[in-house]
Amino acid sequence: MTDTPAPSYSGPRRILSGIQASGALHLGNYLGALKRFTQLQDAGAPCFLFVADLHAITVWQEPEKLAAQTREIAAAYLASGLDPARSVIFPQSAVRAHSELAWIFNCVARLGWLDRMTQFKEKSGKHKERSSVGLYTYPVLQAADILVYKATEVPTGEDQKQHLELTRDIAAKFNNDFGAPGFFPLPEPLTQGPAPRVMSLRDGAAKMSKSDPSDQSRINLTDDADTIAAKVRKARTDPDALPETWDELEGRAEAKNLVTIYAALSDQSRDQVLAEFAGQGFGAFKPRLAELAVASMAPVTAEMRRLMADRAEIDRVLRDGAERASAVADPVVDEVKGIVGFWR
Repeated sequence: MTDTPAPSYSGPRRILSGIQASGALHLGNYLGALKRFTQLQDAGAPCFLFVADLHAITVWQEPEKLAAQTREIAAAYLASGLDPARSVIFPQSAVRAHSELAWIFNCVARLGWLDRMTQFKEKSGKHKERSSVGLYTYPVLQAADILVYKATEVPTGEDQKQHLELTRDIAAKFNNDFGAPGFFPLPEPLTQGPAPRVMSLRDGAAKMSKSDPSDQSRINLTDDADTIAAKVRKARTDPDALPETWDELEGRAEAKNLVTIYAALSDQSRDQVLAEFAGQGFGAFKPRLAELAVASMAPVTAEMRRLMADRAEIDRVLRDGAERASAVADPVVDEVKGIVGFWR
């Protein structure tokens, strides 16, 4: 893939992101995505935020649970401060334009591009031949998710940068192949400073994950205050005191993780946290972190639970969001069909 210079694009600014509808959300999702989405919204950014249920079924999902997981993520969006009057919140599968554009992009993208996608290799492991075709081509669907709204910016973590590069290549090739310069923007990664990389509470070398079999490894967004405090108290640490600077924490993965979480929850830098706690051990640090985590997360948990008990309210938000998203996406796909030469 090549880094093609962006042609002129004069459309409006739009930001697009989503969270997959599989498993329970946790503190890492909140700090790395939900909190940042809310900050973007509150800064006036036009955000399209979806629940990625089409992506979820690239691996097996229990059908009776999938819709519930979609509602739970929507509840997390709302509980984190996203306002459906200002941000468009919707289920991916409810906007048919995503799937339509993905097929067209499947005919634009090249096998060599997908063969270089490292996430497929990681997710399929030694059983590539048993993986779904959807898992292999989901970066193309991801490109359609972005470009069907002509999104200009995408909040991107390290693990998604390669997919955004693919999206840019697909956009550039479509524009070039069909003689439509500037039709699709080449979306840029959106950075708000480095996203906090939240690691497992049981293993500082592993990312906090909803797929980890140990519930003690993560703080779920549905955990109550007592559970949050208990998980922080039991988090793996080491016997040494906290130093004055971040560089001095080298080789202390669990200590780094807890300092990172404290800094993210308190909106401080890691060095500011260390300046406050330098020379103190985790016997002093953990209770303060537990208090902060409970104060920060308990209101989100309470609001999530309230919303999840009101299925009709969540469905109303998702239905309205899908209609608003379709009003933007459907005309784009109609234009694409005309450019490609489909009968209409």
